[in-house]
Amino acid sequence: MKRFIAIALTVLMVLSLCTAFVACGKDEKGSDEGEAQEPVAENDLKVGAILVGDENEGYTQAHMDGIKAAAKACGLKDEQIIWKKNIKEDETCYDAAIDLVHQGCQIIFANSFGHEDYMIQAARENPDVLFCHATGQNAAKQEGVNNIFNYFTGIYEARYVSGVVAGMKLKQLMDEGKVTDPHIGYVGAFPYAEVVSGYTAFFLGIQSIVPEAYMDVQYTGSWFDIAAEKAAAEFLMARGCVIIGQHADSTGAPTAVQAAHAEGKEVYSVGYNVDMLNVAPDAALTSATNNWGAYYTYAIKTVIDGTAMQQDWCKGYIDNAVGITELGKSCAPGTQEAVDAVIAKIKSGELHVFDCSTFTVKGEHLTSYDKSFGFDGVELIWDGYFHESEKISAPLFDIRIDGITELNADQI
Repeated sequence: MKRFIAIALTVLMVLSLCTAFVACGKDEKGSDEGEAQEPVAENDLKVGAILVGDENEGYTQAHMDGIKAAAKACGLKDEQIIWKKNIKEDETCYDAAIDLVHQGCQIIFANSFGHEDYMIQAARENPDVLFCHATGQNAAKQEGVNNIFNYFTGIYEARYVSGVVAGMKLKQLMDEGKVTDPHIGYVGAFPYAEVVSGYTAFFLGIQSIVPEAYMDVQYTGSWFDIAAEKAAAEFLMARGCVIIGQHADSTGAPTAVQAAHAEGKEVYSVGYNVDMLNVAPDAALTSATNNWGAYYTYAIKTVIDGTAMQQDWCKGYIDNAVGITELGKSCAPGTQEAVDAVIAKIKSGELHVFDCSTFTVKGEHLTSYDKSFGFDGVELIWDGYFHESEKISAPLFDIRIDGITELNADQI
C-alpha cells in the first residue's frame, strides 16, 4: 500500500493548503458560516477525533492520515490530538464527545453518518466547542445552534475519473477481442445517496469511454465487511462482470478480483480510500481517494485564527481535496493522458460529472429534480446538470439512471 508515501504526499499537499482555506464570507457555493470564535494559540489547542473504525479500515485510516497531516501542517504535537476509535453510531458517540469536551478539546470531529444526532446533542450542550461531522446533512437545519458543521469532499469527481481509468481498460480489452460484453460490477455498502452518487459517477466515467457499458450493483449491508465484500465481488464476476468497483471500506473486493485474475480471468478492480496495489498488484487499476487533510487543515486553522467556519464544506479537484491513487501496471496505454485531460476539464468547469445530457432515466433526460431534505424545496438541476454537494456538503444524488441495475443482497 506504500502508506508512508501516501502520508508524505498528503503532508506536502496540505502544507500548501494551510493558508489557502482561511477566507471569510460565503464560499463559491453559498454555504453559510458559523460565528467567529476567539483565536486559540496553537500550543493550547486540543483536537478530538471520533472515528467509526480504526487503522484497519480504509475509510477511517484516510481520516486519520488527514488529521495527522493537518496537525503537522498547523504545528500541533501528537499529544494535542485525542483519538476515540471504533465508536459505534449510537449513544457511545455522545459519551465520547462529552469526554473529549471534558478533556479540553476546542474542536471535535466525527466521521460517520450515524454519529450526527449525537454530535448535534453534544453541540447544543456545549456552545463553546466546535463539532464537525462528516457526511451529515443537518447542520444548516439547527436553529440557534451555531457550533455544528458538516463536511464532505467532492469524491464524485474522483469516482468519475476512476471510471475513466476503468473505461480505458475495458476499451482495450474489447479492442483486443478479450471481452465482448462490457459488463461492470460494483460492490456497494448501502443504497444511500452517498453510494448512489459514487457508483453513478463511476459508471458515467466508464461510459465516456465505452458508451455501451452497463453495470450491476451488489450491496453488502455494511461499510466494512471483508467476507461480504469478497462474496459480492465473486458473485458479480460470476455474472460476467469484468471490472469491479467499490464503495465499501475493506480490501475484500480487490482481493477476490486478484485471486480470479491469478486464475487467468480478465478481471480488474477499482478500489476506494487507499491504494489497493499491495493486495491486488495485477488486478488493481486505481482507487478513488479523499484528501481529508484539506478539510482538517482548514478547520483547525479557523480555530487557531478565530475565523468563522463554513457550515457545509465540500471541495473537489480544484482544491486538491480528492484524487486517485497510482495507476496500476495493468492500466491501458494512454490512461494517464486521459486522466490528466479529464481532471483539467473538471477543474476548468468544462466537464460536469452529472451532466444531464449524458444519462437518461426511463429513457428521458432530466431537466429538474427537487428534494427538500427539510428545507423549503431544493432544486438540484439547473444549467443542464445536477449540482451535487452544493446545497449541502453531503451527496444528494440518489437518482437511478438507465444502464445500472441494483441487485438484492440475498442473491449472493
